[in-house]
Amino acid sequence: MNQNKILQPTTIIIFGATGDLAKRKLFPAFYNLYIDGRMPKGFNIVALGRADHTDEYFRNYIRENLENFSRKKVTPEDWAGFQAHITYFRHQLDQETSYIELYQKLQEFDTIYGMRANRLFYLSIGPNFISTISNHIKNASLASDPQKDRIIIEKPFGHNKQSAIELNSLLAQTFEEEQIYRIDHYLGKETVQNILAFRFGNSIFEPLWDHKYIESVQITVAEEVGVETRGAFYEQTGALRDMIQNHLLQILCMVAMEQPASLASGEIRDRKVDVLKAIRRISPDQVDHYAVRGQYGENMADGVGAKGYRQEDGIAENSNTETFAAIKFYLDNERWQDVPFYVRTGKKMKEKHSYITIQFKPLPQSTFSGSPHLLSANRLIINIQPLMDIRLQFMTKKPGLSLDLQPVEMIFDYFACQEDTPEAYETLLLDALLGDLTLFMRSDQVEEAWDVVTTIQEAWESKKDPSFPNYEAGSWGPKSSYTLVERQGHHWV
Repeated sequence: MNQNKILQPTTIIIFGATGDLAKRKLFPAFYNLYIDGRMPKGFNIVALGRADHTDEYFRNYIRENLENFSRKKVTPEDWAGFQAHITYFRHQLDQETSYIELYQKLQEFDTIYGMRANRLFYLSIGPNFISTISNHIKNASLASDPQKDRIIIEKPFGHNKQSAIELNSLLAQTFEEEQIYRIDHYLGKETVQNILAFRFGNSIFEPLWDHKYIESVQITVAEEVGVETRGAFYEQTGALRDMIQNHLLQILCMVAMEQPASLASGEIRDRKVDVLKAIRRISPDQVDHYAVRGQYGENMADGVGAKGYRQEDGIAENSNTETFAAIKFYLDNERWQDVPFYVRTGKKMKEKHSYITIQFKPLPQSTFSGSPHLLSANRLIINIQPLMDIRLQFMTKKPGLSLDLQPVEMIFDYFACQEDTPEAYETLLLDALLGDLTLFMRSDQVEEAWDVVTTIQEAWESKKDPSFPNYEAGSWGPKSSYTLVERQGHHWV
């Protein structure tokens, strides 16, 4: 979030550079930052892979992918400048000699820079390789300067609380906490970042941001697609671990946090941890009351068949993995006492839509209570994707001779202000280059987030749900998710 620092010469080392994340997100993000003049004047991207490729072959591979995934158009002039900064390096993750050779390569770049450059290690690989890579980085002294060297870790960060604690402990043997960037791309999205500005940059909303005026909060991340080619991964993960433990809880923190004293990364992350600690833990015997899980099945509507989860490649025929999860949380603190926070996420939903809904309480007494037209409750809706806007819903008089009311919206639309907004990975990679940790998760954040969902995770893993599959592909999830909110007179927006 700090864009004012001067970027120092940096060598970026990507583990898993031939993988899907690198081609779809990382290289396009670095290319777009380069076009925008946001990369260091001196930088090199060292792409690590097992195959024996030449620089020319790999650069052509990257260019083909940029044509498909880059936000900005690939021109011959821009590509010529960018590709000169890419070096392919054949590397074996588990061989010590590969790291010694990598160390020598990094020293060559330092000689070119005329100084010891910053080093940014990006682990775009499976979590089972983190231990091996971290130990080899330490043994080869690749990240020996805590002020200059950083490592980015992709989610999932562990598979439960205990594994997250062990992984944090492992990384701490090689890196200081200030060197570790645990990335959650949702925190790089423009509208999610804007929650801070919206809440703490406007005097009209902060006084209303508590249990006296807010009735409920909803956070929805709905995906229209299924598991696609990620079946084997998803079968071991599920919606709770894949989305709620990280993405949705981090958004909840942005909505519910207290005002930080400053924009310093430590201050903001402290306030987020406070929220996670305040979330009331759900006891094992209450999991079914506060949490709902689902799994999508076939949908043959209109004669067009949509596969169910159990028919996807790599999925067990009696799979117990949830593709939908909805949970009601409470925060035990002064600001949010008794306000339900509903979170839900699912695959093969009716549409792709991620948004936050702040539902304000109805008026206790209204001048218009005798009107034949019902008063709609005031809502604030923050759309994250694919829409990017903030909508305030309120009542106003209809044009005409009668005093009739109607609900209307005031809308701030990001695309109307700037059509070409940076991708989330561009924001987060720039912050990592700058050494700004604000939008990255700290070790205690990760562990507290796991603690929030532990009893739910254990309950769902220990007991099969006989109702699976319990919602059709292309719907809004299982019927029980509606019951979850309707018990208190609410409904999903």
